[in-house]
This record gives sequence, structure tokens and C-alpha cells, in this order.
Amino acid sequence: MSGGLTPREQQLLDAVRRGDGDAFRRLVEPYRADLHAHCYRMLGSLHDADDALQDTLLRAWRALPRFGGRGLLRPWLYRIATNVCLDALARRTKRSLPIDHGRPAEPGEDPGAPLAESVWIEPYPDLEIGLKAGYATPEARYERREAVELAFIAALQHLPARQRAVLILRDVLAFSAREVAEQLDTTVASIHSALQRARRSVDERVPQQSQQATLRSLGDASVRGIVERYMDAWERGDVAALAALLAEDATFAMPPYATWWRGREVIAAFASEPVHRYLPARANGQPADAAYRWDPHRGRYMAEALEVLALEGMRVKEMTAFMTPELFPRFGLPRELSP
Repeated sequence: MSGGLTPREQQLLDAVRRGDGDAFRRLVEPYRADLHAHCYRMLGSLHDADDALQDTLLRAWRALPRFGGRGLLRPWLYRIATNVCLDALARRTKRSLPIDHGRPAEPGEDPGAPLAESVWIEPYPDLEIGLKAGYATPEARYERREAVELAFIAALQHLPARQRAVLILRDVLAFSAREVAEQLDTTVASIHSALQRARRSVDERVPQQSQQATLRSLGDASVRGIVERYMDAWERGDVAALAALLAEDATFAMPPYATWWRGREVIAAFASEPVHRYLPARANGQPADAAYRWDPHRGRYMAEALEVLALEGMRVKEMTAFMTPELFPRFGLPRELSP
């Protein structure tokens, strides 16, 4: 990319240099949603992405008087955001999903005590992805909705931090190798090498077909039908109906519990106790549902889990039920349901 600021950006930048905070907000607003999604890809956590975005904007506000306007604002902001995330990654352990932790549990095995929530990947609201058309530029290797799918986010967390940054900047955001080298203060040759290693690692971990490709092949009506039948089977406690909707080697996990289960019959057996109500939802560019458990003391159904679904053809292949009801408002979901 070449060139400098647009006339509007230059006008706003001049106002920022005079201390105009509202001008700064208007200057960075077009980039806010995409920067937040970038921080989420880097960190695997909605909460950490919130903190990283705020730190990015604070650093940008402080540094803008020294920004000469000779380059584009977008790569400059991504350079700040990426370094904020690299600093954060240096201070904490990587995040993952329960399926990365050992063998699947036996039927009926107790999930045990939850692990610290800070070790788990968190779901991401489609409302905050900030995508208009839903696709990246032709130079990108991944569609931008593909780049928030759970499998992709989980694969990213296995990469060393700088490899992760290189792959996201090149293959998701479509920066050139030269631009990425400038953002990370390294050489183009090192960017090419890191990108090759990162691609090999991610390709080994993500499914051959993305969820976006699967959803497009099914069509919106079919996807809605699958999710509605899935929620209905759970609500009615219909074990047979649920089993018919699941892939034979389906997996079910409940972070922050490390325990997870595999197998159609094993998972369907959990439906034998119909104590939930469900609402359809969306998360990570995938179909999802919100589970509410009956609370006899309050006489209401209370938010319990946001479950992200991965489909394989017409069947549900992966279920990741995030037991974090405090996140419901971020997904536009109520905290409770009446009887």
C-alpha cells in the first residue's frame, strides 16, 4: 500500500494535534471493530481483546502528534495493536479449548472442578466482528468470517506469538510482506519464513472445509432448521432425536471444565434430563444457541451456557458450550427467561 492520509483524515489529525478528543474518536472509529477482531485473533479472549483495544487507542492517542501522515493510518494502527498483543502474550499462558487437553471422558464421568477461566478461548460475538460484506480482500488467504471460527482461533493459539502475528497480518488482513516486516521491525525474508511455518501448523489443525463453506453449501434455511431441531431435542429430552442430529464422532466440551466427550450416543444421553430452554444465537461466524437452566428458587430459567456449533453436512459435529453466562449481554441475549 502507498500514499498518505485522506483529506478527511488529515483534517481530523490536525484537530487531534490541537487536543480535540472527539476528532480522535472520529479518526479511529472506522478501524475500531476490525482492530478489536485482530486483538481477539491474537489473544483468543474477548475480555483480553477489550483491554488490548483500549491500550491500543491510548497508545495511538499519545503517539499521534508524532505521526507524520506520510503513510496510511491503517498499518500504523495495526502496528500498535499487534505490539500491544505481543506484550500481553509475553505475560501469560496460551489459551486453548478442552479438546486439546487429553483424552475424551467416559460416559457418565463427572466433569470435575472448572479450571481457571483465563486458560480457555472465549467466544466472539458476530455483532462485534464489524464485517460489512463478510469477505476479505482478494489478497487474503482467509475470509474474515473464517478467521474468527473457533477452529481457526484455536489453531492460532498453538503458534508462537510472532508467527501468529505474521499469519494474521498477511493471510487475514492482507498486508504485504514488506508492510508486515516494517510493523514487526524485521526483514521480509524472516516474514516469509515465519509465514510458511505458521501456515503448515494451522493447516494441520483446521478442518479441510471451513464452517463458512459448510454454511453456504447448506443455505440459511437448512442451517436454521438444524439448529431448531437440535434445540427442540434438548428441550424435550428426546435422546433419539438428538442422536439423529449428531455426527457419529461428535464432540462436546464445556469450558471452563477441562473434561470433554466424544461419540453420538454418549453425548445424546445428556439430553435425558430436560431442564433447559434455548434461544438461537450466533458466535464466531457459526450457528450457536443460548442455554437457560431452570432455577426452582427463582422460578425462572437462568442463563447458563453459550454453545457454539460446528456442522458437518447436515449433522452437528462439534459443540462447545461456554459456561460463561456473564457474556450473554455481549451477544444480545437476555440473562433469564420466564417459564
